[in-house]
Amino acid sequence: MPIALQRDIGYPGRLVPFLTTLLFAFFSVVPFNLPGFAVVMPAFTLMAVFHWTVYRPDLLPLSAVFVSGLLLDLLNGTPYVGISALVFLIGRSAVMGQRKLFVNRPFAVVWLGFLALAVVVFLLLWALVSALHASFIDLRPFAFQAVLTVACYPAASYVLARAQRAFLARA
Repeated sequence: MPIALQRDIGYPGRLVPFLTTLLFAFFSVVPFNLPGFAVVMPAFTLMAVFHWTVYRPDLLPLSAVFVSGLLLDLLNGTPYVGISALVFLIGRSAVMGQRKLFVNRPFAVVWLGFLALAVVVFLLLWALVSALHASFIDLRPFAFQAVLTVACYPAASYVLARAQRAFLARA
């Protein structure tokens, strides 16, 4: 966006997308007392990356996406630190290329776009983890996590939209 068209939203407002993405990363690893649920938590961080990439990509740079993915891997304790960062960066790039399809569209269109992103991201994640294991691993946990993530997206989108309206109203 040209500098002449940007409005000054202030430094705290500029941090809202990054801080909410980090908050969603922390929320992605909060254990719930449901049997087997901790293994397949919804990918809240992916939801935040998608939302901010569609609505305010100028406030969520690649470095913030990378840090969020790295933090998520460290919090999860995964042996493949950086894999989430890579997948989020690829996902963000894909959404940026198709962003005009989602801006000023009904929520159903945005949700369908998120569904497509989630399918691609989880298939990519499964392929990368399988390659790192040097064997095909079970696809079912990835598929269930994708379904759970897509199902939870409307609530997460609502929270992110409220944060956007509350803190970025002047922008």
